[in-house]
Amino acid sequence: MPSVNMRQLRDTRQLKAWLQAGKTVELRERDRLIGRIVPANGDQPPAEIPDFAARARKIFGDRVLPNMVLEERKRSRY
Repeated sequence: MPSVNMRQLRDTRQLKAWLQAGKTVELRERDRLIGRIVPANGDQPPAEIPDFAARARKIFGDRVLPNMVLEERKRSRY
C-alpha cells in the first residue's frame, strides 16, 4: 500500500493516479500513521485493458497486411 507524508501530499498527480488505480493510500506524519485515503470505487477492481491483438486476429484472421496498405491507412487518418 503506498504511503505519503504531509509534504508529499502536495503532489496531487501521484495521489490521483494511485486512487484511480483503486489503491488505498496511507497518510503519515513522522513515520506515524495518521489516516488512510480510500478511493471512491474501492470495492471495484480497475477496468481491464482490452486485448487488441485478439481483436486484430478476429478481424483480419491470419492475413498479413502489406506495409504499403498500413502506411496508406495511417496517412488517410489525417
